[in-house]
Amino acid sequence: MPQLLRVQCFNVSRDGFGTGEGQSLERPFGHADPTALFSWRAATASFIYRTEPGGSRGLDDYIVRDYDRNIGAEIMGRNKFGPQRGPWENHEWQGWWGDNPPFHLPVFVLTHHERPSFTLADTTFHFLDASPAEALAQAKQAAAGRDVRLGGGVATIREFLEADLVDEMHIAVAPVDLGRGERLWESHTELLDRFHLESVPSPSGVTHLLFWRR
Repeated sequence: MPQLLRVQCFNVSRDGFGTGEGQSLERPFGHADPTALFSWRAATASFIYRTEPGGSRGLDDYIVRDYDRNIGAEIMGRNKFGPQRGPWENHEWQGWWGDNPPFHLPVFVLTHHERPSFTLADTTFHFLDASPAEALAQAKQAAAGRDVRLGGGVATIREFLEADLVDEMHIAVAPVDLGRGERLWESHTELLDRFHLESVPSPSGVTHLLFWRR
């Protein structure tokens, strides 16, 4: 089986924005309310941060369970890792996720500024100044035959789409408008020259868009 590059459980607003404007340490999604984007996911039984029994089953939970299926490594942009810009002022910042990040696999962070790799629990973060194709080659090697997840953010997904490297995508469209921020697309129909699409509305209010290469 070929190794795939997959986008899993990535959220956008109804008007196409994946995050708001003005990211900061206190507001990772800028002016956007993350609850409006992610509440469907947090409600599921399989949500990765769930600490108590319960949660919804059905379509949304099925989608969330697919998040880790056959994933061996992740690629993310620097803005998903943290709010810092430019050269690393220090190495104390180790991501939004605390001492036990939810990845449990090698993570490749794209940045133009060097930083040594480090490990928290069973997640190792590597920092790459590399093209999308170069980063994907390293991530596939680390994934040891499994697929690679493209974790975002918006600019990173767009960069890999422009390089024609994405094989599958799941995008959850939340019933909210952000008005400004980082836009994934003007319309998802922009991708239909390269991808098949299945659109599945959920009782939670989101619409799941499932793309796979033609």
